[in-house]
Amino acid sequence: MGRRGIGIAVAGGALLTIALTLTVLPGSSDTPPTRIAPSVEGHPVPPSGLEYGAAGTADLADADWVARTAAESGIPERALSAYAGVEVAFLRDLPECRLDWATLAGIGYVESRHGRLQGGRIDEAGQQTPAIFGIPLDGERTAEVPDTDGGALDGDAEWDRAVGPMQFIPSTWERFGADGNLDGVEDPQNIDDAALAAARLLCWVGGDLGETENWIAAIDSYNRSVEYNNEVAGAADRYRAAAAGP
Repeated sequence: MGRRGIGIAVAGGALLTIALTLTVLPGSSDTPPTRIAPSVEGHPVPPSGLEYGAAGTADLADADWVARTAAESGIPERALSAYAGVEVAFLRDLPECRLDWATLAGIGYVESRHGRLQGGRIDEAGQQTPAIFGIPLDGERTAEVPDTDGGALDGDAEWDRAVGPMQFIPSTWERFGADGNLDGVEDPQNIDDAALAAARLLCWVGGDLGETENWIAAIDSYNRSVEYNNEVAGAADRYRAAAAGP
């Protein structure tokens, strides 16, 4: 139990450190978390066509920084390049959100251990292998979310399921889904697409994520649980410390 310092990256490379009074809890089990679609009204939905590199958002990340930070943090390089590339895109086109890579990495860790949940991995193309499908949201251990997409995204025509390394449910993906790798497909099983979609959701809810209450609200919209918020905060904090070095 304790106070966690959360560093939010801002334009110009400076860090704004804010403090969250949260209980830091142990890591989650090997079962993907579940959530319901956000019901709050937020800020304008960020565009899905932000400024990308030639190969999409991951192309924007500095390769040397990714290699060094991956070694220090334990985040797989391919996942880290997706998180960092989205931060660069948002710093260019939506700097007022003050989204940072570590927030996305914190979510990626809690949701799927960066795609490594249950022995999976993210390949060089950013694709989750094998694909991740959460448990049915049938109201027994989760919120009750009847099917919204005819099973097109999650393979379940009765109940919705969270899918991919960032664990989106179909109704949320329909609104925030994005094409981060510029292949013409919005695919929640691709880390570039999923990380960009997560950023769009967080900035829609939070507006300015450099403000403590906005950051907490944004993470809460992703999964309404104090435990979840604490786990994401703890993971993001560890990753920022690892990137900063000794």
